[in-house]
Amino acid sequence: MPTTTRATTETTGQLSAVRTLLRLWPYVRPVRARWAGAAVVAVLASCLALVFPLVLKWIVDGPVTERDPGGVWLGAGVLLALGIAEALLFGLRRWLVARPLAGVEAALRADLYRHLQRLPVAFHDRWASGQLLSRGTTDLMVLRMFLAFPLTFLFVNGVTILAGLTVLIVQDWGLGLVLLAPAVPLIAFCYKFEDGYARASRRAQDQVGDLTTVVEESVLGIRVIKGFGRHRSQAHAFRDLARKVRGTELVKARLLAGILTVITLLPEVALGAALVIGTIQVSDGSLSAGTLVAFLSTALALRWPIESIGFLLAMSQEAATATRRYFEVMDTDAETNQAPAALEQAFQAPAAIEQRGPGQSPESATTPPGTAGGIRFDGVAFRYPDATEDSTPTLTHIDLHIPSGETMALVGATGSGKTTLTALVPRLYDVTAGRITLDGRDITTMPRAELRELVSVAFEEPTLFSASVADNVLMGASGTASPEELAQALGVAQAEFVDRLPDGADTEVGEQGLSLSGGQRQRLALARSVVGTPRFLILDDPLSALDVHTEAAVEAALRRVLADSTALVVAHRPSTVLLADRVALLSEGRITAVGTHHELLRANAEYRHLMSGEHTGETETERA
Repeated sequence: MPTTTRATTETTGQLSAVRTLLRLWPYVRPVRARWAGAAVVAVLASCLALVFPLVLKWIVDGPVTERDPGGVWLGAGVLLALGIAEALLFGLRRWLVARPLAGVEAALRADLYRHLQRLPVAFHDRWASGQLLSRGTTDLMVLRMFLAFPLTFLFVNGVTILAGLTVLIVQDWGLGLVLLAPAVPLIAFCYKFEDGYARASRRAQDQVGDLTTVVEESVLGIRVIKGFGRHRSQAHAFRDLARKVRGTELVKARLLAGILTVITLLPEVALGAALVIGTIQVSDGSLSAGTLVAFLSTALALRWPIESIGFLLAMSQEAATATRRYFEVMDTDAETNQAPAALEQAFQAPAAIEQRGPGQSPESATTPPGTAGGIRFDGVAFRYPDATEDSTPTLTHIDLHIPSGETMALVGATGSGKTTLTALVPRLYDVTAGRITLDGRDITTMPRAELRELVSVAFEEPTLFSASVADNVLMGASGTASPEELAQALGVAQAEFVDRLPDGADTEVGEQGLSLSGGQRQRLALARSVVGTPRFLILDDPLSALDVHTEAAVEAALRRVLADSTALVVAHRPSTVLLADRVALLSEGRITAVGTHHELLRANAEYRHLMSGEHTGETETERA
C-alpha cells in the first residue's frame, strides 16, 4: 500500500459515515426526484405488508368466527390484490432507480478519470496503479449498489419499523412494549459494530488495491517473470496478499455474523415473550384471537426490516469507505498554470543570476546578454516533491540557453539529472527555484495545454497504447494531422515496418505495444514526437534501441526535423551527439561545460571519459 493511502487509513477511520456519504450529494442531486419517488414507492410497498395482518384480523374475528365462507373468499381476494400491488410497487421502485443511478456511477467514474489526467506526475509516482484502478472500478460499483439498495431501504425500513410499531401499540400497548424492549441494546450493538466494521472494510479495500497492483504488474511484466523463471515467487507473493484479503474478509464476516445474531436473537426472544403473554390473554378472554393473529403477523412482517439492519449497516460502511477512498484522489490538487508559491518567493531575476560572479556557470559566458529566443533555463533548481528539505537537490543553478533553431545535446553520467531536466520543460514537474522560458515567455504563465502543444517529447521509455499505429503516432499532433504528416513522421523515424503489418498504420499494436520489438516501439515513439514539426522538441535518448544502420538512417532524416525546431536531446553516444550544434555537460545536477562536441573532447576530461565507450567511432568522425 502506498504511504499516502496507509496514512489516510489511520486518519479517516473515525470520520462519520453519514458525513462522508453526504459528499456524494452533488452527484445524487440531479436524480433526487426519481430517487425520492422510488423511496416513496418502496415505503408504500412495505406499508402494504402491514395491511395484511389487519385483513387477517378481520377474517379471523369476522368470517371465520361467524363461519361465513363468502367473507373468507373476500378476505383471500383482498390479500391477493395486496400481494400483487406490493410486487408491482417494488418492480416500479427498481425501474425508477436503475437508470439514474447507473448515470451517477458513470459521472463519478468520468470525474475520477478526468481528475487523474490532471494530477501532477509526482502524484502518480507515489500511488500504485492498482490502488487507483480499484477506486475506479470496485469502489464505484460499491457506491452504485449502496445508492440503489441500502440508501433506499435504510429509509424505507426505518419508516416501516416505526409504522409497524405504531400498529402494534395501537392493537395492544402492553405487548407492543414487550417487543420494544430490545431497542436499546440493539442500538448499542449497532454502534459498536459500525466502528469495527468500518476499519475492517477500509483494510480490505486497500488490500484489494494492493492485490490488483500485483496482478497488473504480473501481466505487464510476464516476459520478465517467464524469462527469469520467477512465476513461483510471483505466485507466492500473490497468494500471501490473497490470504491477507481472505483474513480481513473473514474478520468482516465474523463482525457481520455477530451483529446479525444479536439483531435476530433479541427480537425473536421478545416475540416469543409476546406470544406467551398474548396466548394467556386470549385464554383469559381479555384479547381476541384475531387481534393476537394480527399482532403476531405484524411482528413477523417486521422481521425482515429489523434483521436487514445489520446487512444494510455493513453495506453503508463499505460505501462510506469507498467514498473516502474516492475523494482521497479527488481532493488532491490538480496541476495549475500558476507557479508554486515557494517558487515565487525563491525566484531570482535573470539580472541577478547573471551577476553570480565566480560561481556562474560556463553557459553564461557563451550566451549573449538579452537573448530571449529559444529555451532558457535561469537559475533552475529542482528537488523531487517527496524529498526532504535538507536533501541535496537533483538539479542546482542550471543556467542554459538554447537559441531558436539550435539543437543542444545534453550529456552526463547515469543519475546526473538529464531526464529530470527534460521533464521540467513541459512542466511534468515544477522547478523548485529559478525559471524556464520559451521564446521569452515563462512557462509557469502559460496554460499547460498551450505549453504541451508547443513542446513535443520523446521519453526514454517508449510507451504505446492499445490502439492503432496511426492513433499512437497522431497523439503527438497538436491538432488534426493529415495522412501526409503521418507518413512523413513515420518516414523520419524509419518506421517502414508499419507497411508490413497486417493492416498497415491501422494495425492495433496491443497493450504497451508488446507485440512489437523494442526498436519498433522506439521508432513509433519518435514518430509521435516529430509529427507536425513541433516548435520545441525534447528527445530523451531517442535512438538507444536501434541498430547501427537504422540509427544512421534515422539520424539523417531527423536532421531535417531538427533544422526547423529548437531541440534538447539527451545523448549517450557520439553518433547522437553529432546531431546537435552544441553540447551541455551535466554533472551532479549542474551544467559544468558547454561547447561543441570537438571542443569538449579536447578540453574536458569528464566528457572524454563519457564518450570513450565509442572512442573508435569518435576518431573516425573527427578524421572525417
